[in-house]
Amino acid sequence: MSKILTIDQGTTSSRSIIFDQNANIQVSAQEEYPLLYPNDGWVEIEPNKLYDSVINTLNQLDLSEIKYAGITNQRETTLIWDRQTHEPIYNAIVWQDRRTSEYCDSISTDKNKSLIKDKTGLIIDSYFSATKIKWILDNVEGARSKAIAGDLCFGTVDSYLLFKLSNGEIHKTDITNASRTMLFNINTLEWDEELLSLFDIPVSLLPIVEHSDANFGPLTALNNIEVHGVLGDQQAALFGQGCLTKGELKSTYGTGCFLMANIGQEPTFSNDGLLTTIGYSLDGQISYAIEGSIYAAGTTVQWLRDNLEFFPASEHSENYLQPNGNANNVHFIPAFTGLGAPYWNSDIRASYHGITRDTSKADMINAAFNSITYQTNDIIHCLQKMGIELKSLNVDGGMVANHIFTQQLANILNIDVLVPENSESTARGVAVLAGVASRVYDLDLVKDQSRSTISSNEEDHEFMSQDYETWKKLINKALLP
Repeated sequence: MSKILTIDQGTTSSRSIIFDQNANIQVSAQEEYPLLYPNDGWVEIEPNKLYDSVINTLNQLDLSEIKYAGITNQRETTLIWDRQTHEPIYNAIVWQDRRTSEYCDSISTDKNKSLIKDKTGLIIDSYFSATKIKWILDNVEGARSKAIAGDLCFGTVDSYLLFKLSNGEIHKTDITNASRTMLFNINTLEWDEELLSLFDIPVSLLPIVEHSDANFGPLTALNNIEVHGVLGDQQAALFGQGCLTKGELKSTYGTGCFLMANIGQEPTFSNDGLLTTIGYSLDGQISYAIEGSIYAAGTTVQWLRDNLEFFPASEHSENYLQPNGNANNVHFIPAFTGLGAPYWNSDIRASYHGITRDTSKADMINAAFNSITYQTNDIIHCLQKMGIELKSLNVDGGMVANHIFTQQLANILNIDVLVPENSESTARGVAVLAGVASRVYDLDLVKDQSRSTISSNEEDHEFMSQDYETWKKLINKALLP
């Protein structure tokens, strides 16, 4: 049977998809669920709602002919559950959560910064799983003693789903998700004892780490379908966009924005706030990646839609956009939970600047979209400093259905923006990986893809470049203590 099931577990929704023999979607189901905001900067998910959303989408599909599956997931989001009862001991702490920012500041010595960068490719930040694990162990009654006794399991969302769907038989993760925990040595490909000691985390909590294309085992809750591929969502998009050669890069515009470039078989490091991570593994060979992480992309559009009620549906935002992003000197700092790369500031919050009596709804919408394209421009500049030559940018994610937004991207970056004909890069990427691993698919399914090309307009580029410089000054001013 040449079909593959993908479980695509995202920050605000879960999807289950069956791909046909050509890795095209045959049928899919999706269910949204709410995020929780208990305190300023805190972001959580009720684990049962997350899991139920996955089960509900799976129940809408006919899985009788499916033998193999792939899982892709929101990264860094942290769950800890009881090994015997399978019940979580606290809500899932989402990757966006900033509750451990002060703790991160307290350990950010030069020694620790170098230690973590050299071993994990990351920076000390609450974005990653390690400090979220520590917070749960320190704040949930009895958690640390149970963890030391080996009675608890930690997992990112992929691990949690593998465990639950195998009725507790599988406690594993893949190397891409492990590389986002701040506990995994990307050079030795092992959990690192020195880092576990730094964060006071018992090794007994941790899942077994497998290559991305390993056979993770059968899901006994799903007719013993075997999982042959697991990738964090951004790595799945990198693979799904066919960025399999050093220097190829993609940018995914979902809840956040994540620009990732393939840097080959040896890790290299940025001095400008970009992250080195594992891109994927295939046939035992590791491909590393460099990444810039933007916290607010689709989140910004949702906020304009739901909180400000500027339009009834996200796609209606396109009616207000100008190809050159002209917002009549209004600017937006998109720091709902701080800023990611290259700033890494947890304290700053979102704000509009330059509003006058003449400011319109369209101005505020354009300013908000500009903040997404301008942050992309920030990361492109960092990549250029590393000597990564950029001729074009592959894009995917829900936001690229907005044609004027993709034109704005091309205009500010002054390079061609390539939109794949099949926009399901994340879900399709892990499906193809699982299919290649199980001898169902050929790798050419991601290597050879039809794409549309959006080219820059020089006049619009000049306008946006000048406006970007004004926005950059506002950012730098806001970051001053």
